[in-house]
Amino acid sequence: MLALRNAFSRINRHDSGLLEELKEYKPEAEGVEHLRVLVYGPVGAGKSSLINSMTTALIGRMAIPAAVNNTQADEGSFTLQYKTHRIRKGQGSSRSYFPFVFNDIMGLESDQSVGVRTEDIKLAMMGHVKEGYKFNQLSPLSPSDKYYNPNPRPDDKVHVLVLLLSTNCPETNSPMIQKMKEIRQAARDLGIPQIAVGTHIDEICDQIEKDVKNVYMSKSLKKKMEMFSTEVGIPLNCIMALKNYSEGEMKNNPDMDTLILTALKHIVQFGDDFIEKMPDTANGI
Repeated sequence: MLALRNAFSRINRHDSGLLEELKEYKPEAEGVEHLRVLVYGPVGAGKSSLINSMTTALIGRMAIPAAVNNTQADEGSFTLQYKTHRIRKGQGSSRSYFPFVFNDIMGLESDQSVGVRTEDIKLAMMGHVKEGYKFNQLSPLSPSDKYYNPNPRPDDKVHVLVLLLSTNCPETNSPMIQKMKEIRQAARDLGIPQIAVGTHIDEICDQIEKDVKNVYMSKSLKKKMEMFSTEVGIPLNCIMALKNYSEGEMKNNPDMDTLILTALKHIVQFGDDFIEKMPDTANGI
């Protein structure tokens, strides 16, 4: 929580430092055009909303690149496609894109026969899943499928894994935790860095609902983050907290942007560290 306290003391929407750092970032590793972020988590955690919120914070206006109709798929549809979300900057002839992209996937379910399969998440991390693949709850992607990428490039692989957890949910059940552990172990074996993000923080604490700057003062949120760390095995200093933008909000909130951009900065930094050492850690994936 200290990182969040310091963030509010140093950064605001009009401080160009953090925004410029993200705008100017560019992967330096050969063969990597985009830093790829894979977002996963239980159904209802807000994966598409996170991508939309990060876009909103970066460009300074409401945006929905991870279209809201994906929410229905995020809550149990059999046909959510593996899709890459890019964030546009500039308009017209000066239009370009940020050099980091997001992939979200069907939500995790406790039932082994429901939700995205852990095998497919592992394949996605290794770059074997092609754009447009429709996740199948009954069977994982097969090497014979046209959406299987047999020879992934460094740019196809995942460079940082983000676990999204809703702070307003009760304790995670054992089957769900087991799925998360399997995914975390696969990422660890591949050397992929991992970050957890807690969402819906305004729903766990009245203080935060009144003023999101109270995030670092909330005892209930601190307790929840400690529970996440214990349950999923991610260190506390790798767990961020933020509030996603919702449908009822029409303009940027500087304090929400601070939390969102701070989380994004850490995601990019972790991913860039991995990209720099990919020749040593990711050969043969």
